[in-house]
Amino acid sequence: MSRITTPFGHDSTAAQVIAGVDLAGRRAVVTGGASGIGVETARALASAGAEVTLAVRNTAAGERTAAGIIETTGNNHVFVAPLELADRTSVRAFAERWDGPLHILVNNAGVMAEPLNRTIEGWEHQFATNHLGHFGLATGLHDALAQAGGARIVSVSSSAHLRSDVHLDDLHFERREYEPWLAYGQSKTANVLFAVEAAKRWASDGIVANALMPGGIRTALQRYVSPEQLKAWEEFPWKTTAQGASTSVLLAASPLVDGITGRYFEDNNEALPAGDSEYSGVAEYALDPESATRLWEVSEELLSR
Repeated sequence: MSRITTPFGHDSTAAQVIAGVDLAGRRAVVTGGASGIGVETARALASAGAEVTLAVRNTAAGERTAAGIIETTGNNHVFVAPLELADRTSVRAFAERWDGPLHILVNNAGVMAEPLNRTIEGWEHQFATNHLGHFGLATGLHDALAQAGGARIVSVSSSAHLRSDVHLDDLHFERREYEPWLAYGQSKTANVLFAVEAAKRWASDGIVANALMPGGIRTALQRYVSPEQLKAWEEFPWKTTAQGASTSVLLAASPLVDGITGRYFEDNNEALPAGDSEYSGVAEYALDPESATRLWEVSEELLSR
């Protein structure tokens, strides 16, 4: 497969990427759409005429965000729905309430490097939120995505996936010492593997799925990061939220990537294989088809209990 490149890069904004794109008649869901790059992703999609639903934990914040998007875009088809990704009941309820086709699903919400926290099932919270919640949401919405014809799933991963493969023998740190960044890295690798497997399983339904690294953006996602770590990142090439949302918007809406599926992007281009850098490229294990299949099967089994 040849590498996919576009005219856009590190500094491109979501507005630049979506300029000239018409999404009238398309329906989109953006998880975590009330904060960080989720807001700008939703704003860009709405600016192109899509109906956008912000799937959020805090519906009051979601309503404020929706009002702001409506005001800035003139598109009044921006809605809010409750979603707690770490709660299987909430995920299932969202999917069951959805009616009609869904053209774009942006799995954007996440938690990063938090202290050890477990769900009521005993699942490690970052893996449960970042991967299992989005996996359950996507599979629950599969029929709506298939009904749309040409639907796109976008999974927001991270360069942190380079920190850890998925440890299928101990996903929830029951036998190994918990380390926040390893847990985060594992969940972000899972986001990529989900796209790899969804691309294969759902190709016949006309559904494409890709993953991406949005770049470094200063948002509430870093609330658990130590002051020492933040200081160490001072020289990092940070992006604005509008720049950080651009690759999500590219994969969600741009005709430049029509039919592209099962790949990992950064800075609006398909990523190269990871080299020595801990901040760029894609790990071979994150694209491994056998690992992707095993993770899908394990995820199905966990959510069926």
